[in-house]
Amino acid sequence: MDLEEFLDEWRNDSPTVLVHTSGSTGKPKPMLVEKRRMEASARITCDFLGLKAGDTALLCMSLDYIAGKMMVVRSLTCGLRLITVKPSGNPLATMKEPVDFAAMVPMQVYNTLQVPEERERLMQIKHLIIGGGAIDDALAKELKSFPNAVWSTYGMTETLSHIALRRLNGDEASEWYTPFEGVSLSLTEEGCLAIDAPAVHEGRLVTNDIAELSDKGFRILGRKDNVICSGGIKIQIEEVERLLRPHVSSAFMITKRADKKFGEQVVLLTESNDMDVLRGVCERVLPKYWQPRCFLHIDRLPMTETGKPARKEAENYALSMMN
Repeated sequence: MDLEEFLDEWRNDSPTVLVHTSGSTGKPKPMLVEKRRMEASARITCDFLGLKAGDTALLCMSLDYIAGKMMVVRSLTCGLRLITVKPSGNPLATMKEPVDFAAMVPMQVYNTLQVPEERERLMQIKHLIIGGGAIDDALAKELKSFPNAVWSTYGMTETLSHIALRRLNGDEASEWYTPFEGVSLSLTEEGCLAIDAPAVHEGRLVTNDIAELSDKGFRILGRKDNVICSGGIKIQIEEVERLLRPHVSSAFMITKRADKKFGEQVVLLTESNDMDVLRGVCERVLPKYWQPRCFLHIDRLPMTETGKPARKEAENYALSMMN
C-alpha cells in the first residue's frame, strides 16, 4: 500500500480501516479498526511526547502495518508535517532536513548506526520511538548517550500501536514502561499482562506477554507462547536469548521441540556452523537446565516481514529436523 491509497481509505465514508497483525506468532490476520480510536491513539502519543503542530514526522515504515499507518494518522490529527521515504533498512540514507519525530524498527536503527553520516542524522531526531521487535543490550547501549529522547514502545496492532513507552537514554532511562494516561494494567493468573485502554480498544485485552508490575510501571519478561517446559522447569525463550546475546556473534534464536524424557527440549537455531563454540558458550553462560540439548544449523533464521523472530516457523523447523 502506498500513501495515496491509505489517504483514500482514511478519507472515505467508512468508520474503519483494514490493518493486519504482524505475524510474529503465526500468520498475519486482517482486522478492522475504528478511525476515531486511531485518532485518539495519535493524540495520546503526541501529547505524551510534547509534539505540536508544524513539527516534522518521518514515515519510513510500511503502510501495510499499523506502525506506518499511525505515523500518517498522527500527522493528520495533530498537524505534523509528514516527510516520507521509501521503507528500507537505511531510512536516513537520503535524508537532508532535520526531523522532530520518527518511528523505526530495531533493524533500521542498527543499520543506521553503522554509517557515520546516518548515525549523525539519527542523533538529531528529537523523539525517536523504536518498536516492532526486541531491543537487545548492545543496541540499547549504543543509544544510551544520544542527546535527544529515544524510546522503546510497547503495544500491538490491537492497541493501535503503543500504549506505553520507556526511555532508553538520559537520566530517565529505565527498563520499566510508563503506561499512557487512561491505561489500566493487571496480571492474569498465568502472569500475563492484561490491558484496559478504552480510548483505543474496547474491553479488556489479555496479552500473551509475561509481565511484572510495580509502582514504576511494568516490564516484559517474555511471551507465554515462548515458555519451554523441560523436565518440570519453565524456561522463557527470551531470557535465554538475552543471556546468550552478548557472547554470541553469529545470528541465532532459541526454540523448542518435543522430547520423550523431558516433555520439551531447548533447541538453538543458528546460521553458524561452529557448534562446538556455541555449545561452550551455553555451558559457560546458562544455568544447567536452560542449556540447549540440540544445536541446529539453518541457512537463514525465520523472520516476519516486520523483522521479528517467526517463532512458529522456527519451532516447525526444529520439529522437522528430529532424528
